[in-house]
Amino acid sequence: MSQHKLSALNRNLLILHLTVVVWGFTGILGALISTPAIPLVWYRVLIAFITLGIYFKFTNTSIWVSKTTFLKLFFTGAIVAGHWVLFFLSIKIATVSVALVCLSALTLFTAILEPIIERKKISKLEIVTGLFIISGIYLIFKFETNYTWGIICGLASALLASIFSIINGKQVKNRPAPIIAFYELIGAWFWVSLYMLCTHGFTTELLLSTSDWIYLLILGTICTSGAYVAGVSVMKELTAFKVALITNLEPIYGILLAFIVFGKREQMTIGFYAGACIVLSTIFLFPIVKNKIENRRLRKQAHHI
Repeated sequence: MSQHKLSALNRNLLILHLTVVVWGFTGILGALISTPAIPLVWYRVLIAFITLGIYFKFTNTSIWVSKTTFLKLFFTGAIVAGHWVLFFLSIKIATVSVALVCLSALTLFTAILEPIIERKKISKLEIVTGLFIISGIYLIFKFETNYTWGIICGLASALLASIFSIINGKQVKNRPAPIIAFYELIGAWFWVSLYMLCTHGFTTELLLSTSDWIYLLILGTICTSGAYVAGVSVMKELTAFKVALITNLEPIYGILLAFIVFGKREQMTIGFYAGACIVLSTIFLFPIVKNKIENRRLRKQAHHI
């Protein structure tokens, strides 16, 4: 490998790690912002799609998509909105740590749903992975009874994240990820706005303090639009395996940041940490084991040839 290529690889690895840290910081901002979950998401998606629109303008990026594609992305935005509302609600009624560990169940839900939707066979590795994650979540439920609704909201958030990730997995084959994000964010903003209109949500809850505005601007620009564009850009140099492996560090970074920012407020029971260790280590090891199995299979095929 040339020095130039090695330098580009290391730079992109650093960018990806920083991006994952920024994603982990999303939960911290959700806890710091005093406004409820629904207005919080309303502001977040509004700031995010405006920021992306400005980015497209400065880079002369065409945002044209067909009517069918627009409608698919627009309605997927409702799922994205539901995911974020439930994620921030989990933070508000539980803790950042609880919300992030529950969000990690995304791997479990994807392992179950993707083969069903794609009409594929569920692999034995995914079944074993799912059982480990379920056992970890069971431990958390057992020991953190005070946060039952927070855990339920976190798991529901992970389920919705799994659904729109599977949808986006198909969409990204035909168009750039930032374009997908742009129209889904517009859809998310519309559906949250419609919900707020029907429930008389456009009230004093939308009035923000100076600190809330600062946190929301960071959340909408750096943690949403900026991190999304950065996360996509590194995929030109890094393999999908490396990206998946490093992205799985998000809850770990987030929990560590929560300890630094909130201290004792984030202290949980031993049962929670045992369950969290099972969930997070399973998710982190999953792509490594899967990669080794795939490489062994390819070597066997090559040997037979």
